Amino acid sequence: MNRLANSASPYLLQHAHNPVDWYPWGPEALQKARDENKLILVSIGYSACHWCHVMEHESFEDEKVAAVMNEYFVCIKVDREERPDVDQIYMSAIQLMTGRGGWPLNCICLPDQRPIYGGTYFRKNDWVSLLFNLADFYKQKPDEAEDYAVKLTEGIRQYESVQFIETQSEYSRKDLTDILNNWERYFDKKEGGMGSSPKFPMPNNWQFLMRYAHLMEDESVAKQVKLTLHKMAFGGIYDHIGGGFARYSVDGRWHVPHFEKMLYDNAQLVSLYSEASVWQHDPLYFQIIDETINFIKRELTSPDGGFYSALDADSEGVEGKFYTFTKDEIEAILGEDADLFCIYYHVTDDGNWEEENTNVFFRNESDLQLAEKLGLTINELTSKINPSRDKVLEARSKRVRPGLDYKILTSWNGLMLKGLCEAYRAFNKPEYLELALQNAGFIMDNMISLGGRLIRIYNDKDTSVSGNSWKGAFLDDYANLADALIALYEVTFDEQWLHTAKKLTDQSIAHYYDAGKGIFFYTADDDEQLIARKSEIMDSVTPASNSVMANNLKKLGLLFDNEGYLDISAQLLRNVAPQMAKYGSSYSNWCMLLLNEIFGTNEVAITGEQAEQKRIELEKTYIPNKIMLGGKKGSLPLLQDKFAATTRIFICKDKTCGLPSENIEEALKQIWN
Repeated sequence: MNRLANSASPYLLQHAHNPVDWYPWGPEALQKARDENKLILVSIGYSACHWCHVMEHESFEDEKVAAVMNEYFVCIKVDREERPDVDQIYMSAIQLMTGRGGWPLNCICLPDQRPIYGGTYFRKNDWVSLLFNLADFYKQKPDEAEDYAVKLTEGIRQYESVQFIETQSEYSRKDLTDILNNWERYFDKKEGGMGSSPKFPMPNNWQFLMRYAHLMEDESVAKQVKLTLHKMAFGGIYDHIGGGFARYSVDGRWHVPHFEKMLYDNAQLVSLYSEASVWQHDPLYFQIIDETINFIKRELTSPDGGFYSALDADSEGVEGKFYTFTKDEIEAILGEDADLFCIYYHVTDDGNWEEENTNVFFRNESDLQLAEKLGLTINELTSKINPSRDKVLEARSKRVRPGLDYKILTSWNGLMLKGLCEAYRAFNKPEYLELALQNAGFIMDNMISLGGRLIRIYNDKDTSVSGNSWKGAFLDDYANLADALIALYEVTFDEQWLHTAKKLTDQSIAHYYDAGKGIFFYTADDDEQLIARKSEIMDSVTPASNSVMANNLKKLGLLFDNEGYLDISAQLLRNVAPQMAKYGSSYSNWCMLLLNEIFGTNEVAITGEQAEQKRIELEKTYIPNKIMLGGKKGSLPLLQDKFAATTRIFICKDKTCGLPSENIEEALKQIWN
């Protein structure tokens, strides 16, 4: 076993038996490179990454390949989810060098960590040849290597940066239409989503577009959002047997997934479909939400209420083996009910994807459409399909399971906590709130230090001498958790959650905010200093930590009447706004803040004994640009002098409140007028 054997990370432990002399990222490896003047080989991935496993099997398990790596390099393995700060730097380098990125990420660096070459997956022969060439290049031409490292490192420091803009912008609806005019060109109007393949769910994109369609009354955008939500729900990217979504689809029609299932995707998709349910009241959305939450409870929830990170794409060394079936297997499980099941999920003798005779379940038609085609009622159809699904799930549960990444990350738990709050907001199911409160309690007990700073990783399987290999937190941990706690307050009116969100935000400003640049750094001022201190600005498969902070600060500024928070939020948006029209998909969470700046934020205060009942009733109406506050009592500035013998609803905007209403209809008139 190599030096990874004492790691807490499941990904690093997967490589602990490699003949490569792997080090975890840390002082020992970095000092060795300096002392021996050796190039550093930084290899970054995550436990559920299929191509990471492929490269490990082909190259890192090979004795001859390992001998080359050990001879010429100090080899460092990094779990990108444990050390996203390291990943950010070398991903920026790869994107600058090649124009693309992904994992596994392999970067060759000078002994002082500055990169000179990199890429993603390499075939074994190409990898060995590259290693020999780079080792020789560094030996023969060290000055050229130094010159290239200087230029590339400067590029990394400038990559994903913004200019400080001092003058307050006046935003208008034209800013929004300019963003959409460019964005709409990428819509796939047949299969939903954007572009061709691969296709990622990108929940934050569709959340903004849904809000845009509603507030701007744009039916064409609304149509695209509804198409995308239906296509994803019907496609093979969704696990029709066990619930939950895979990370992405390898094709353009959402059929064949890359089978890893990530907490962050499913958390955000619960939020997206929950909000869409209030927007459109489509029963399909509730089915997707409920099944996905049940999947999270069953397969990604720790005994004490934390949420695990991911399930692997592979089992028994084969991608997707756990999730796919032959028609013969379905017939053996279901007997006479197999024919209808195979029609419903497009199961064929030959199979419906690249593996011979193997099927990925997907749908093309609604229950109503298929029932009519088959001459059945909807009840007759679903009364046969639902028990069949349960039988297939039971049979599947006896298979060798995909690997579980049991890390519990504060950032991703924040996303899931918010998703549960949004689901409870939409459907008022007590079990959603119970799971949310259980998770919030776990986070309060385990992820916040005595000094009020966050811990990024909780790992109940950590048996290493030193404990978790990385205990610090990054900006996304603070941002996503604070966002979730604001959401938890809005569905409980329990101010403890809001005050904790405020404390976390104050810690973020103290340790991450650069007032001179008007932006938050991703790492704290007392973290390990890498070759660059980066900021996360562009939204991707998860919202950028700066965009989440900007939205949080806007909400908290209104809730606590804190002008300092509002000023920072406004500064962040000013700095980013000039970039947004070029590629809206990369700024979708910023776009939601822009929507609120243009349309205003409705501050809905409900006070009195029946506050919870009135909140539930009001949540049935889609109002994307609102914050909720109130309860039977409260200390927030906006709630002062608003408690009386009756339950009342106040609609406030721009520091002005309308007359109190005692019924929902009157309150809604104030919002719509």
